[in-house]
Amino acid sequence: MLSHNNSLITLQHVSMRYDRRAILKDIDLEIKQGDFLAVTGPNGGGKTTLLRILLKLLKPTAGSVNYSFTSPTDRQPIGYLPQKNLIDHRFPITVKEVINLGLMAVKNLTKQEKETRLAETVELLGLADHADSIIGEISGGQLQRTLFGRAIISRPQMLVLDEPLSYLDKHYEKKMYEIIESLMPSTTFVLVSHEMSTIAEMANRHIIIDRSLHECCASHHFARLSCED
Repeated sequence: MLSHNNSLITLQHVSMRYDRRAILKDIDLEIKQGDFLAVTGPNGGGKTTLLRILLKLLKPTAGSVNYSFTSPTDRQPIGYLPQKNLIDHRFPITVKEVINLGLMAVKNLTKQEKETRLAETVELLGLADHADSIIGEISGGQLQRTLFGRAIISRPQMLVLDEPLSYLDKHYEKKMYEIIESLMPSTTFVLVSHEMSTIAEMANRHIIIDRSLHECCASHHFARLSCED
């Protein structure tokens, strides 16, 4: 079981600007081991920008981001499910090749162990019949499941999920809930959604990114983070 006492990522006075427009302003946030943090707010409000900063894909224009992961080398620190529209569907890569990308940086696994984990992940997500399909030939929901498989195959210490239910039908939406619930005892979650959902209700903390606020405040399990036009 995870401890809720250890800090994994700490943001201090983080701001982000594009050209002269402030997207995030003076954010303080601590993500602890065992957290399930739900991030909500209006579309275009800065949620994905916050995630990209957490993932080291963007460097904030001000402030600091500190990491304290202690994952073994056969378990990646962070798995990431991006929004489907960030993926180039024309790239000639198969479903199983995309999922297997999640193991590229994982060490201390034998070839057989990697093959077994890939087969188990493909089966878990109901993608066995599409494992050799090119991603441009599958449905939006199948691609979403493929990207989720890539995120979880390394059994990361933290999972960052950006709109994870997009394009899923009700059957696989329920399956997604079950998989996430099964991972909760061993995984820290950061979930972004533009609306509350069953997954967001699993969270122990909620962050609301609100354009109308210019400072951070917290109430019980909720906090509002500042962003501006």
